Amino acid sequence: MKLLLKLLINALAVYTIAHFLNGVTVNTYITAIIVAIVLSVLNLLVKPVLVILTLPITIVTLGLFLFVINALIILLADKLIDGFSVNNIFTAMLFSILLSVLQSILYSLLKEKKK
Repeated sequence: MKLLLKLLINALAVYTIAHFLNGVTVNTYITAIIVAIVLSVLNLLVKPVLVILTLPITIVTLGLFLFVINALIILLADKLIDGFSVNNIFTAMLFSILLSVLQSILYSLLKEKKK
């Protein structure tokens, strides 16, 4: 149940950011759900491989190259999904940063407070 709720939160975050950020378009909310699913799968399967392959440059840039990897994951999702488009890699980087921030905020609202 919690996985489904997180998926819907991710879809809401994708849809909201695409609404406010020029250069990113999401046609429908169903497309946003598909984007959330595809981004989750790509982050699970492709991102670890990219991180390992680019480890030397990531170390040299003190981890800042991970922003480029996140942008590449988003551009890959753009190519895989009809109805979702990102103009360029810089827009993808900004989208990635905003998505991470908004997900953190929304997940903090989801957490139960301990007594």
